Amino acid sequence: MEDKEWFGEWFDSPYYHILYKHRDYEEAEHFIDQLIAYFRPAADDKILDLACGKGRHSIYLNSRGLDVVGLDLSPQSIEHARRFANERLHFEVHDMRKVYKEQYFDYIFNLFTSFGYFETEAENQDAICAAAKALKSNGKLLIDFLNPYKVVHQLVPEEVKLIEGIEFHITKHLSKDNYIVKDIRFTDNGKAFHFQERVKAIRRERFLEYFRLAGLELVETFGDYELNPYEREQSDRMIFVLHNKPELATC
Repeated sequence: MEDKEWFGEWFDSPYYHILYKHRDYEEAEHFIDQLIAYFRPAADDKILDLACGKGRHSIYLNSRGLDVVGLDLSPQSIEHARRFANERLHFEVHDMRKVYKEQYFDYIFNLFTSFGYFETEAENQDAICAAAKALKSNGKLLIDFLNPYKVVHQLVPEEVKLIEGIEFHITKHLSKDNYIVKDIRFTDNGKAFHFQERVKAIRRERFLEYFRLAGLELVETFGDYELNPYEREQSDRMIFVLHNKPELATC
């Protein structure tokens, strides 16, 4: 993994976890409850939380009686998550562009916009293909992504957040190559910092092409964490439910 990839540096920084410490855990758990009710996984099904961060979703899935593996690129996040590991909850450092275990999982969840970070279309395709190859035949993949149409139209160009005595100055814009770019600048202990997040504003049609090449069949598209139908102009999220059909894959 090259140092120049922003997510490898930023996600492993303690400041990332300070900035996002107020994320809504109740909303996240409610969403997972909705997914469990929708999919009805069996107790012996294997579930992969792909790009799990510090493991909050993996830990909650496991608390609901499920067998879970959490994977993430950040060693710091995985080190934290492993404090909660047990015989049915495991965490590993792993790059989602590579297959972890072939034909092993019944379900793979990629939650809360943990996709779209890569520089090339080929890398995006590699990540989708790797997920498909890790699924059993007829296994199910869920990708929870931002709704690019709504986010781009409602982009807030500037904001300031004061958290733990640190004043984060945040600017956002849409780049010429169609990335939603967030620049994060602040000073701590007399030292200036600048981090950047870059998430590709991937449209639905492009996702459908990724899925087709990976042999993934679209079942439903939801627009929010209540699993209401997706509406391009109105929905907060773009949540894909897919069945794995490896015989259709070309990657």
